[in-house]
Amino acid sequence: MMMKKVFLSFVAFFMLSGFVMAQSVQDGINFLYYDRIDRAKQTLEAVVSKNSKDPYAIYWLGQALLADKDVAGAKALYQNALNSGVNDPWIWVGMGHVELLEGRNINEVKQRFEQAITASKSKKNENPDILNAIGRANADGSSKVGDPTYAIELLKRAGNIDKANSDIYYNMGVNYLKLGSMHGGDAVDAFNEAIRRNPKDARSFFRIGRIYQSQGNVDVMNKYFSEAAGADNSYAPVYLEWFQYYANRDVNAAKEYLDKYMNIVKDDKTCETDYFYADYLFRAGKYQESLNKANEMMNGACKDFTKLQLIYAYNYNRLGDSMKAKEAIETYFAKTAPEKILPEHYLMGSAILRKFPEKTKDAVSLLEQVFNADTITANRIKYADTIAFIYKNNGNEVERLKWLKTSFTLNPNPSNLDIYNLGDAALNGKNFALADSMFTVYKQKYPEQVYGYLGLVKSAQAKDSTGVTAIEPINDYIHYLLQDSVKNAATIGYYHAVQGGTYVNEVKDYQKALDEFELAIQFDPENAQYKSYRDQIAKVVASMNKQKSAPKKPAPKK
Repeated sequence: MMMKKVFLSFVAFFMLSGFVMAQSVQDGINFLYYDRIDRAKQTLEAVVSKNSKDPYAIYWLGQALLADKDVAGAKALYQNALNSGVNDPWIWVGMGHVELLEGRNINEVKQRFEQAITASKSKKNENPDILNAIGRANADGSSKVGDPTYAIELLKRAGNIDKANSDIYYNMGVNYLKLGSMHGGDAVDAFNEAIRRNPKDARSFFRIGRIYQSQGNVDVMNKYFSEAAGADNSYAPVYLEWFQYYANRDVNAAKEYLDKYMNIVKDDKTCETDYFYADYLFRAGKYQESLNKANEMMNGACKDFTKLQLIYAYNYNRLGDSMKAKEAIETYFAKTAPEKILPEHYLMGSAILRKFPEKTKDAVSLLEQVFNADTITANRIKYADTIAFIYKNNGNEVERLKWLKTSFTLNPNPSNLDIYNLGDAALNGKNFALADSMFTVYKQKYPEQVYGYLGLVKSAQAKDSTGVTAIEPINDYIHYLLQDSVKNAATIGYYHAVQGGTYVNEVKDYQKALDEFELAIQFDPENAQYKSYRDQIAKVVASMNKQKSAPKKPAPKK
């Protein structure tokens, strides 16, 4: 059968006009492009209801369901199509997409994709739209979903056949992003090719901006976000992302972007748009107004909208009502599908739950979930450090060390605090080799700071109760302290006394012990205890010296 070509025209007038129930698959695709998922589902459901055997329409309705994170719904749709005799490459690709998200064996899913490629071939070429659909399937989900390398190869073949479709290169860019930050340049090149093919492709400008956003380059982020808005000022996702970025940074700028977003989607007013306004009120510090908006939603059509519980949790947490905040966030997690929960929701949930000692395990579990789901290294480091901090407060040094080691391994440029924290955790967790390694690194990188020297002393003392192992690091530490002998006099005196004790009790070198206590008194002359020890040792040394100097008695004659 002839395959239908996907061509996204994206006319602003189409999206700004009042809603008329569209009857074409292309209208549904356009709604998906603009991230207006409810409209896309309504439109595509209407098309499929008129022709329940149209594989192309069924495929795109399934894509709308997947965009709404309804994997089960999409699976049922595609399976029903197959059961009713719609045995078509579009349905095979759709089902393969579902199976990727379900975590099915990648090689088995690839076989389904390859069957679709073979069945859809013309005499001259492979069908570029089927290749692109497979690329879209592999682009979906986290970095652990699909095979982006395989998808990129198919998309390159599709791009060589179809010289106009920008969607091919958009999907290629997303697949490059799934390969990791080292392919960020390749992703940008792919998005730029999409823009070359369609200069009004706001989505590709937006994704380039998101790359720079993840790198913390706000100026370039704003440049590409502005270009996305300039290419198509009806592209609402860019205004929503701007709002969410500035919500905790510049509430006035956030409100400006939210207003633009709300103006674009005003004909689609949903619980989601009301939620964004309630969220803005919270960010603006208008907690009671935000709660009032939430109550208004709860008493209306949005009572079952689970994200409403986030508004309650945010506001009650800020207002100091931890119990109500806990109830709200636990309700949210209990009633929301995991695939719809965002990283910041896990973070908020953890922050609330860890206020309750009995909920520590649950707080850590939420952070572990977002750690495993997030692909941005800087975020994963933050999550690991937070988990380690929770375990530190809970007195669990073993788990604290485990998570700080994870954080340190991820971090390409650990700070002095990162090095110290790992050394401290290793020390408390009795991993003395790691503690010595970290404190040595600290001393070498930051020789002007005390923490490396002192850390090595503590590690040596902890692993050897005799104090002998600590003699050398203490001498090194004293040498550091002598840089300001006036300020550090009492500390220098204390460690000379510690050395003196070791020489007396363990090494049995009384002269060295006496020398150390003389130095201790030199730096802390008012310390009577040092003088007492010095005097006792001096008597021993004098006695020993007297014995050495006494003439030896001649051996008795036989």
